Amino acid sequence: MAARVRRGTFAGRPIGLVRRGSAGRRDGTGRRAFFGRIHRGRGVARTAVLLLAALAVAGCGIAAPHGSVALPPRPTSSPAPTVSSAVGQTRLQIAGALATAGFGLTVPTVPFRPPESPRLAAAPRAVFQVPLPDDPGHGYIVVYEFPDAATATLAGREMAAYLGTGPGRIQFPPDVSHVLRQLGTTLVFYAWSPANSPGPDTATIGRALTSIGQGFDIPR
Repeated sequence: MAARVRRGTFAGRPIGLVRRGSAGRRDGTGRRAFFGRIHRGRGVARTAVLLLAALAVAGCGIAAPHGSVALPPRPTSSPAPTVSSAVGQTRLQIAGALATAGFGLTVPTVPFRPPESPRLAAAPRAVFQVPLPDDPGHGYIVVYEFPDAATATLAGREMAAYLGTGPGRIQFPPDVSHVLRQLGTTLVFYAWSPANSPGPDTATIGRALTSIGQGFDIPR
């Protein structure tokens, strides 16, 4: 309890009530508590500053090597499809047969997929094209790859039967001609329609392809 001193005079001057601090304040504990609160406040503030600094550093990509700033990924073009060694060997034989007939072989810039039997539809494939200046929409040759030669033969027979039956036949023009050849574990497929081609080149390509591999009889 604070002690009171009555109003009076001292040395001719009036004095009033004087409130003295409690015992805790007189012995310094109040001052220590006051400075303790200040110290704790500074500690909290310092912790907040360090936390914000850590977040800022993380946002600047400091973890990247040599201080480089991490950038968002940029869209890139799709990689070119890989060609296995078996398909590569088949392509060489196709290119050789076409070169004898005076044609080249390229990779088309537009997608192409012919009607296919189930096994061919599920098989990996590579598409090539013979450049025909007067007939740029034709000349496509598809090479299919299978795990082994026996599986390729089975798939070739299935495709031949498919092309000779109603479901497969109606997918092509009435005068269509097919070339289906097997080279090891691969099948080569090519089709052309004289009525839909401006010249004899598509037929010449078909004849050139019959010089490679083993053929399949396609019912008419």
